[in-house]
Amino acid sequence: MRKIVWVSLLSLVGLYGACCAALYAVMLQPPERFGAFMTHVPNTIAFAVLPFETLWMPARAGSLKVGDPAPDFELPTLDHSRTVKLSAEYRSKPVALIFGSYT
Repeated sequence: MRKIVWVSLLSLVGLYGACCAALYAVMLQPPERFGAFMTHVPNTIAFAVLPFETLWMPARAGSLKVGDPAPDFELPTLDHSRTVKLSAEYRSKPVALIFGSYT
């Protein structure tokens, strides 16, 4: 009887570890693939059972360090009249990137 309990417990621990590893691997994917995967995972499992936030921070930390140049990107203006490319703006004047909420 004890052997069955230990085998069951080790199986559950192994399954939990495999689920955590799979979630971490999916978090390393581009946002579109991550979002497509997470639409199939119930919130209860993702946030209550698995260590979502603990895995999220190192998976999405990135590799930029203080002083590194920002990667080039292109975004539409607020009124969608044109697009702005970071490298084009940076050539003509200094650029400050501010990340946050204005609400």
